[in-house]
Amino acid sequence: MTVETIFEYFPNLSEIQQNQFKLLELLYKDWNQKINVVSRKDIDELYLRHVLHSLGIAKVQDFKKNSTVLDVGTGGGFPGVPLAILFPEVRFTLVDSIGKKIKVVDEVVEGLHLENVNTINSRVEEIPGHFDFIVSRAVAVMPTFVHWVRGKVKKESLHERRNGILYLKGGDLKDELQNYTTVEVFDLSDYFNDPFFETKRVVYLPMKFKG
Repeated sequence: MTVETIFEYFPNLSEIQQNQFKLLELLYKDWNQKINVVSRKDIDELYLRHVLHSLGIAKVQDFKKNSTVLDVGTGGGFPGVPLAILFPEVRFTLVDSIGKKIKVVDEVVEGLHLENVNTINSRVEEIPGHFDFIVSRAVAVMPTFVHWVRGKVKKESLHERRNGILYLKGGDLKDELQNYTTVEVFDLSDYFNDPFFETKRVVYLPMKFKG
């Protein structure tokens, strides 16, 4: 898959955004040789397995101007970096406990001239602030993830959908989601036609608040 596939699925990108997506592969291949954050197989399919997969969240939720998004366990910058390109007027905070991964993200963000990204090398439980949405790519089972991010979601919603978690997950989710009565699951195969997405989903979980 090439970057042109991204443009087909997201046809309203500005020239700046298109150039940023084009530059992603070069930046990641360069930095991955120095600090390995993406497997060799995945780096050759960066636009499919990382960029388009990350953008699956955007097919489910359109983030409004001035909203805030926290990417937990961002690794090499996914899903946060592709989403930050797509939503330049949204503020993204990318968190990972592994310093070398955040270093790569910092270099990629600088190379892309992304001004709407903040990075933090920390465990998510230790960072301050509240966010409209929390995004991630399968860093833990849902009950563990919910525990990690408890208290990080803003009470007041800017969007029609209530603030909460947007989680990229694959496989059989029945057991780990069985206790969440408000959860919604979106099949990415409904949005993207590549076989890679046949078992990939976005899980939306609104966060509850005590009055």
